[in-house]
Amino acid sequence: MHEIIQRLIAKTGLPEDQAAIAVETVIGFLKEKLPPSIGLQLDSLAGGESGVMDKLGGMGASLGGMFGKKE
Repeated sequence: MHEIIQRLIAKTGLPEDQAAIAVETVIGFLKEKLPPSIGLQLDSLAGGESGVMDKLGGMGASLGGMFGKKE
């Protein structure tokens, strides 16, 4: 999660504590909306476990519709 927070700080200029809250909020929201098995993958990703993106496969591209993205 540290890398995500650092990227958010770099792009927005937010203080570290606010960036951490923002990242935790987004991850919490996603975990509520996604199936539990994917929520566990998000925990691994946020924790920095390697290979998580490989485990998710191409699933990320298909999640847009779940959040209202029109194609």
